Amino acid sequence: MTQQTESAEQADGEALRDLAVAALLSARERTTLLTTAVDEADLVKQHSPLMSPLVWDLAHIANQEELWLLRAVGGRPTLPLLDPAEARRYGHEVRGRVLDLLSRFKTAAGGRPAFGAEIAGAGAGFAFGMVAQHEAQHDETMLATHQLRSGPAVLSAAQPPPAPADAAALPAEVYVPGGPFILGTSVEPWALDNERPAHAVDLPGFWLDTTPVTNAAYADFIAGGGYDDPRLWTAQGWAHRQRAGLTAPLFWEWEGTWVRRSFGATEPVLPDEPVMHVCWYEADAYARWAGRRLPAEAEWEKAARWDPAAGRSRRFPWGDEPWTPERANLGQRYLRPAPAGSYPAGAAPSGARQLIGDVWEWTSSDFLPYPGFTAWPYKEYSEVFFGPEYKVLRGGAFGVAPVAIRGTFRNWDYPIRRQIFAGFRTARSAAEPSPGPA
Repeated sequence: MTQQTESAEQADGEALRDLAVAALLSARERTTLLTTAVDEADLVKQHSPLMSPLVWDLAHIANQEELWLLRAVGGRPTLPLLDPAEARRYGHEVRGRVLDLLSRFKTAAGGRPAFGAEIAGAGAGFAFGMVAQHEAQHDETMLATHQLRSGPAVLSAAQPPPAPADAAALPAEVYVPGGPFILGTSVEPWALDNERPAHAVDLPGFWLDTTPVTNAAYADFIAGGGYDDPRLWTAQGWAHRQRAGLTAPLFWEWEGTWVRRSFGATEPVLPDEPVMHVCWYEADAYARWAGRRLPAEAEWEKAARWDPAAGRSRRFPWGDEPWTPERANLGQRYLRPAPAGSYPAGAAPSGARQLIGDVWEWTSSDFLPYPGFTAWPYKEYSEVFFGPEYKVLRGGAFGVAPVAIRGTFRNWDYPIRRQIFAGFRTARSAAEPSPGPA
């Protein structure tokens, strides 16, 4: 290896270190806000059987940071439920030691850190990126807990900007031409194991909604009897709809018009916002009602990343450059999705908008490994979840930090889940005529 190559690798490693420091500090700032906005009784209360108490997230974040950055490898002990003061002390001590470690970070030959060889296989600084993403993901989990908690509002944020002037004139759908493209990644330094390896996939052409399905469109589905027609639902979906008594998205109530509870406040359902807090079964039923279907995961990624002019897949819909605020609604800057048609600067080559940010988007695909998958850095991260029990979501939501989302990122959950900030868009095969709602 030449001295020039070693210097380049050292510079790359130091750049990743700086990114990791910034991501860790940003995530901790948000963690602090989410856990100081409530009193200690609220921190230890379990607001929903679906979610842990907020204090558990607080301590778990520090435990993972200690495990993967200070110990590098080791067992996965059960973390006791610390009280708020203990959890804060623990997190503060671990973070201080981690920042000291990062200040001494050196990149060895081959692009690997000069310590913790067992966690270095995915490239320089992977462990730091993994832990930064982990805390950011728990910030989103804690935000979902805040949405589920009862009591007055304790969080506030600015409102998203209004839709741009061209939003009303956007076509209802965009065409994504058929042909091969590269799905997944083998080069993204902080990509998780389920995003790897990159591999070629050949898809026929298809049409995709330009924006996520809106509250207004979903209200039409409700008014059109969508929840009352078993023909629109899978057998499992219809059974769940009856058992759970589903009649509208979670947090919606009819008071002569639709209103919803949002982080402790009641507000009108805004017609031009992407619908959210719907489960996979609801999204699938809507798509059938509209004469369409949910996109496959590979279709979603092709629409988001494939650049026909360059003949390659991008990192993000807008290109290879990192996120900036004008490109997508991320990072809990706003506590709601932006209006449909927003963020023209974040549009994909296909013309689709808001593929990153605003709401997670359900796909039709089961969560399965890519060809050549290798579990990393432990089986329990992805491998134990593979199978038809989980559906894939793509694109992130307003609650997701920029460090924890990219064009290849794969989320997954049970098809009954509604507490997550999930919506969807629909698709149709190119050979199909364009139908209207049922």
